[in-house]
Amino acid sequence: MTVSEQLRNDLEDAANRMRISSIEMTCASKSGHPTSSTSAAEIMSTLFFSEMKYDVAEPKSASADRFVLSKGHACPILYAAWEEAGLLSHEQVLSLRKIDSDIEGHPTPRLNFIDVATGSLGQGLGVATGMAYVGKYIDKASYRVFCLLGDGESAEGSVWEAAAFASIYKLDNLVAIVDVNRLGQSQATSLGHDVETYKARFAAFGFNAIIVNGHNVDELLAAYETARSTKGKPTAIIAKTLKGKGIEGIENEDNWHGKPVPEGTVNAIKARFHGSQKGKLVAQKPINDAPAIDLHVGSIKMAAPEYKKGDKVATRAAYGTALAKLGDASPRVIGLDGDTKNSTFSDKLLKKHPDQFIECFIAEQNLVGVAVGAQCRDRTIPFTSTFAAFFTRATDQIRMAAVSFANLKCVGSHVGVSIGEDGPSQMALEDLAIFRTIPGATVFYPTDAVSAERATELAANTKGVVFIRTGRPALPVLYDNEEPFHIGQAKVVKQSAQDKIVLVGSGVTLYESLKAAEELEKEGIHATVIDPFTIKPLDGKTIAEHALKVGGRVVTTEDHYAAGGIGEAVSAALADYPTIRVRSLNVKEVPRSGPPDALVDMYGISARHIVAAVKNFQ
Repeated sequence: MTVSEQLRNDLEDAANRMRISSIEMTCASKSGHPTSSTSAAEIMSTLFFSEMKYDVAEPKSASADRFVLSKGHACPILYAAWEEAGLLSHEQVLSLRKIDSDIEGHPTPRLNFIDVATGSLGQGLGVATGMAYVGKYIDKASYRVFCLLGDGESAEGSVWEAAAFASIYKLDNLVAIVDVNRLGQSQATSLGHDVETYKARFAAFGFNAIIVNGHNVDELLAAYETARSTKGKPTAIIAKTLKGKGIEGIENEDNWHGKPVPEGTVNAIKARFHGSQKGKLVAQKPINDAPAIDLHVGSIKMAAPEYKKGDKVATRAAYGTALAKLGDASPRVIGLDGDTKNSTFSDKLLKKHPDQFIECFIAEQNLVGVAVGAQCRDRTIPFTSTFAAFFTRATDQIRMAAVSFANLKCVGSHVGVSIGEDGPSQMALEDLAIFRTIPGATVFYPTDAVSAERATELAANTKGVVFIRTGRPALPVLYDNEEPFHIGQAKVVKQSAQDKIVLVGSGVTLYESLKAAEELEKEGIHATVIDPFTIKPLDGKTIAEHALKVGGRVVTTEDHYAAGGIGEAVSAALADYPTIRVRSLNVKEVPRSGPPDALVDMYGISARHIVAAVKNFQ
């Protein structure tokens, strides 16, 4: 394409104003990443003032193009771009990293132009692919998605999980831009300026890969034009840049990562101005073709459960049934799975509503990343499903989802030793601990099919990160179909005036607690049995009330390791009651393969062990 001299001058001046602002804000904060920012100045000026479509008055409108700064430490250049666009003032950006400022050291959605938090490297492209998938296949809208990555973070496997996904689904509305500035935090990156290898890698993953001089406005604009006209595959622009570009004595020099540069270095950059005025360049307005949708809390209502008490149904199967019902209720409820859908039963949604299902294959980090992208701007309510043990691979993506205030649903099946013969590599025994640590998360552990369906419906109507723990064994239905369930409210499934102990269990261990209560009753020892339903928030009030009635004795039993599990949750909730004592049964070692019932007994969480714990309660 032919670029006019005036447009070139305007974009170069915008880039240099953004460089200066990045330097000034990091000097003001006495910290930050100016050199990582200045390498991307021309990339940002051309994107924000020639290629992307958005409205400054509504930067996160449904129809606007999306931008994900995967190299989140370079956020000064992003803040500078929005300053150049007129959304932020220079005074605002100079508050970078101040405790009372939302202009944080890495971007978060506290700002109205940020969709997701970044800064834990390697995650931006996965999120961007989720946005692009929704744009192409669900919204069917014109908006496009741009993701700026660092070359150092391209060592992360999650980047290549995302690249594979983007290619498989032909996301031609996605543009990945790699800022190849050669230098990492402590030394040169593994490939340095070997842009041909970056190109070959992205091409091998199915991208249209283009090498450009990342400081050349003409080459960048031509690459964007090529990306726009490329159909059937995503585009990767490999931009060769210099870290610290434009900063005299620092450009392309090592040991300047993550530290301010002398403020006087801006003078040399000012000397390069062509005379274009700030505010001259204005982004194109978006095409307003993204459908209006309403996913307010409480709006998703599914049909009631249909079970008979005593019928044996696995909670994982009930989850699948509920997910399909939610798909009936809203076309914006979507399911994502990691090639376990016939075990998690998320395939029930696939069979009924194939357009509301995304197969992410065996790439759990990207599974979560795509879901986080899919929920942005309230376009969908995503339910991710896999074996609960495999969510451990995506713990950082889940952690960052919370930092992004994301509306993410995770459903993990095959929990604990009760899965049986598959053995310890498949047994989730840490999942409750992981999700309980996530700030603001809700953790469901439904025991039967009815409560599993209700947990799924509640999850769809609960903002934030939600985890539902589902089990493999088919166990009897306990509750009436009309039984109401609420977050933070436990169910007392057995009690009498003669009770002397409280037994707390979830899933398989609730059934073991009920068996133990029957055995104890034969010996004249009566027990209250409580199903917590949610482990976070835990209904400590109900457990405490019943514990006080029975003389302060509580036994918890769980198919989970001790750390972070039900026992610790109950102990913490009752810590202020000096007359209540809690004894916890849990899995205490790495288990082995075997029949489920035998393993439950071998690892100390069966009815027999509960009976012994009650009798030996000290």
